[in-house]
Amino acid sequence: MGIGVSQAIDWDTAQRVGELIAGSPPYGGVPSRSVQPLAYDFARRVCAYTGLEVPAELPPLEMVDRPSWIAANLQTMQPLLDPLLERLGGEGDDDDGHAGERDNGGFGDLLTGSLRTASGHLLGAQLGAVTGMLSQRVLGQYDLSLLDSSVPPRLLLLAPNLAAAARNLGVDRDELIAWVAIHEITHAVQFSGAPWLRDHLGGMLRELLDGLKLGDRPSAAGGRPSTGNSPSSSPGSSSSSGPSSSSGPSSSSSSWQLPDPRALLDRARDGELRVLIERLRHGELLRVGLGDERWRLVEQMQSVMSLIEGHAEHTMDAVGAEVLPSLPRLRVALTRRRESRGLPWRVLERLLGLELKLRQYEVGRRFCDAVVRADGPETLAVVWRSPRELPTAEELAEPERWLERIRVAA
Repeated sequence: MGIGVSQAIDWDTAQRVGELIAGSPPYGGVPSRSVQPLAYDFARRVCAYTGLEVPAELPPLEMVDRPSWIAANLQTMQPLLDPLLERLGGEGDDDDGHAGERDNGGFGDLLTGSLRTASGHLLGAQLGAVTGMLSQRVLGQYDLSLLDSSVPPRLLLLAPNLAAAARNLGVDRDELIAWVAIHEITHAVQFSGAPWLRDHLGGMLRELLDGLKLGDRPSAAGGRPSTGNSPSSSPGSSSSSGPSSSSGPSSSSSSWQLPDPRALLDRARDGELRVLIERLRHGELLRVGLGDERWRLVEQMQSVMSLIEGHAEHTMDAVGAEVLPSLPRLRVALTRRRESRGLPWRVLERLLGLELKLRQYEVGRRFCDAVVRADGPETLAVVWRSPRELPTAEELAEPERWLERIRVAA
């Protein structure tokens, strides 16, 4: 019987450990319904600025505590971790359709063995520890399930964190709450006004997850994939390259594999280990296992998320200028908060790739600022027409290239 999430992770343990680490500070005087009456006004302002339609139905703004935020995120993680852990567990049908174990080799064997014997309590505790720590920093979240459109999205504001942030930063609490609410409402408007966006991101995520099961075997340094007699790309893979040779024995399965530590040591003299260490240092843990071909799919998702986050940052300032007298002070204070993370947070962000999210805010916001300065918000609204209008990573860094492409297309 294959190892599923219900066996690999004890979700109750994850919740308990998360709550233990997060703590349960009081709401800090933040009334649970203080922002909801303003939600539709904010949504109308966001739509008027962005050119997107007002959502037919806006999720209610929910003031939640840290345990509730942890519970919401663990629920969102389950459909993601379920297929991932099953595939990394290495069990499933072989090429003949018979149930059996896949020959993962190297780290794959080690991981398979650990998943067979590891306690669900231990894995739950690890996951709970991460979500518990994150719950101490998050101010708001648009909680959206990319893989299941039947799950309604939620607009979450963490009341104790907002109260503490306002106190520590010396800013008006109600204005900070309103400002963060505008950011999260902008996300709701983005996905409602561009209904293709959810399927676009969800499709890339499914393709990436399918690649973990059906894809190529990456090299030891996470470089070009090599397969035995298997094709180098498969349905759901982002690569369309032809077959490639392998110096090792052919595998009867094309299951995803993590790098073999022995191969890493053997190849250290060729410089591949240095490449691996450099990628680890830059928070690219996924790239080590995925390989460069499939990593390009991750980069595409990163570009879309940079636009989404940066557009929300740009919009919260543009709309906030209309309703928040202390907006300049809020912006300075929030930037200072992001830059003043201590060493433990910097290490955690590096390991989890969360530094990328902080860069997404900046890269995407600079793109949106530049487009609006050059051609106004009407031109920026073009990004939400279809996937074809989305900026590439290169265009995010050089907005004039995107503007030139859009003008030529027009």
